[in-house]
Amino acid sequence: MTRKLVSKKELKSIYGVPYSFAHIARLEGAGQFPKRLKLGACRVAWVAEEVETWIEERIANRAQT
Repeated sequence: MTRKLVSKKELKSIYGVPYSFAHIARLEGAGQFPKRLKLGACRVAWVAEEVETWIEERIANRAQT
């Protein structure tokens, strides 16, 4: 199974997540955004499939309200 990782920059540029990195960290801490993976001392990423699922959940919630 191949998994794609998403960088901080790609969260905004590819997936259109409009939040600051500080807000993303707050959402992660509250369990409202996928957890990041620590790749190295100064590098983190997210699993693309988890980010896509999070986006789909937001869209589904919009349809319910």
